[in-house]
Amino acid sequence: MDQLKSSQLTVAGATFSWGSRTYIMGVLNITPDSFSGDGLLRLSADPALLLESTLQQARRFVSAGVDILDVGGESTRPGSEPLGLEAELERVIPVIRLLAAEFQTPISIDTYKAGVADSALQAGAHMVNDVWSLHADPDLAGVVARHQAPVILMHNRSSWVHAEVRQRLGGRYVGIPYEDLLEDIRRELLESVEIARQAGIPDEHILLDPGIGFGKTVEQNLELLDRLEEIRSLGYPVLLGPSRKSFIGYTLDLPPDQRVEGTAAAVAVGIVRRADIVRVHDVETMVRVVRMADAIVRRGPPIARQP
Repeated sequence: MDQLKSSQLTVAGATFSWGSRTYIMGVLNITPDSFSGDGLLRLSADPALLLESTLQQARRFVSAGVDILDVGGESTRPGSEPLGLEAELERVIPVIRLLAAEFQTPISIDTYKAGVADSALQAGAHMVNDVWSLHADPDLAGVVARHQAPVILMHNRSSWVHAEVRQRLGGRYVGIPYEDLLEDIRRELLESVEIARQAGIPDEHILLDPGIGFGKTVEQNLELLDRLEEIRSLGYPVLLGPSRKSFIGYTLDLPPDQRVEGTAAAVAVGIVRRADIVRVHDVETMVRVVRMADAIVRRGPPIARQP
């Protein structure tokens, strides 16, 4: 049996019982330039139309069975331009207020900025998803602790020096140096855990993300996914985010909008390797993948046999 430091987490009235099933985080990209091609700002810069399109997507996600809505305002694709604090706030805060007013589903704010996290948590978000694992902004850990919010700590060695961008397949990382891939990732994640603890964030509020696609080559991403249990063995729930990532595109030679089958395979393997949450764009499809994989791996209710 998995030895986690806490067996469950309650967020916004929803209880996550780790190991009982795989939970699904649906991505709401409030950006014009997301690597995945689903940035909602690409549809319209008009605030009213943006809110309406975001709300419609969130409704589809919730109807399909998503467990967490993850709102992000800044693209993390290789080569993207950093977004200023005020611009990020302008993108995400109206969306979070709208979602919080309509849904009881927990809302995550995908940001590494303390100012954005603070405002988002006040506006109705419930947890923080930090792609820089508390290293980018020294004030973020304190904000999370003060709000008593859960935090997702993602491993990240992204560097534009090691980024390579192809028009059809998008960005990937090449030549990223690791002495020992899994041990380096484990050590660096535990360093972030210590930052969280020092700020007063309890163990039960800490989740780990191995950072698929962030500062890892295609081969390193494949190995990391296959060895995900070694991240889970650190004692914290694990979020896996393989959806539409470049390691799938470069493996299958497919652009982001044709990676649903590759994502499904990565999600299914991730569940076998003990992922607790999967972060996905194609929610309706991945809900089915997750439920089928869970029925096999987690021994859910038996499927009725036809006579």
